[in-house]
Amino acid sequence: MRETAPLEQSIPTPGKNVRKTYVKQLWIDVRKDWDLYLALIPGIAFLLLFKYTPMYGIIIAFKDFNIFDGMAASPWVGMKHFDKLFSSDSFLQVFQNTLFISVYKIIFLFPLPIIIAILLNELKNITFKRSVQTVVYLPHFLSWVIVSGLFIDLLSTNGGIVNKIIVALGGEPIRFFLDSSIFRSVLISTAGWKETGWNTIIYLAALASIDPGLYEAAKIDGANKWKQIVHITLPGLIPIILLMFILRLGYVLEAGTEQILVMYNPSVYNVADVIGTYVYRIGLGEQDYSFSTAVGVFESVVAFILILTGNGLARKFFGRGLW
Repeated sequence: MRETAPLEQSIPTPGKNVRKTYVKQLWIDVRKDWDLYLALIPGIAFLLLFKYTPMYGIIIAFKDFNIFDGMAASPWVGMKHFDKLFSSDSFLQVFQNTLFISVYKIIFLFPLPIIIAILLNELKNITFKRSVQTVVYLPHFLSWVIVSGLFIDLLSTNGGIVNKIIVALGGEPIRFFLDSSIFRSVLISTAGWKETGWNTIIYLAALASIDPGLYEAAKIDGANKWKQIVHITLPGLIPIILLMFILRLGYVLEAGTEQILVMYNPSVYNVADVIGTYVYRIGLGEQDYSFSTAVGVFESVVAFILILTGNGLARKFFGRGLW
């Protein structure tokens, strides 16, 4: 009587077949578009060299790093610097400042590019539309050093045109860069002036993808401009709005470090010192590299959690997200 093969040998394993099929299809795709995959190599090499390789430096946060001993010879101290971080009164103030400035920027600046894009999209004069668009996003190409110098001249108490107008109207000069109650408003306003126009381009591109036939059908049904914006334009922008908002959450603890570094001064540290500037002062000023690295690790972990949370909420309530 002929023996039958064991059941597990006679039935092919689905996982192996799927894996072989995937590898075979991948090889076919690579051979077909080998030039495109070859073009990926510089980008992948850049990511590995400048994004992933520096991650090794995270271990500094768990050591008493000495620049002369090097990373390997510096002693391990575990969570010492994180304990110092969470018990530090100065860091709590810095963390609070960071959240306030970031939340203010989201509330006041995030909707602006959407509004401007919708308004520009409604313009019929192409020449005027392009001119306004150019003027609006041109400041993006200026560095924060130039922008800072420009606004310091405009808002200076010593010959600044804004204070000249205030004095001419009978008011008292305002120390925009020295008054703690005003400085955050200066940060928000200058950030809006510089970056709003650039972000507008993204939403204008999204508006261009909306089917014009939808607007024609709405006009036939008697919908005015406002109803067209509410029922066609805004729903068409929802995917890109969600994408930009989730990405923005990842920068909540960044709060515009470069901008603040060139604008603030010791008299407004209590309202403007954020995590990025704090790391800069502690790491380079006091040469406490381990503590500043711990602060950086904390910032990265929080940003990662915020992106995951934002993406999860977007998928739950809107049915779409980054992944």
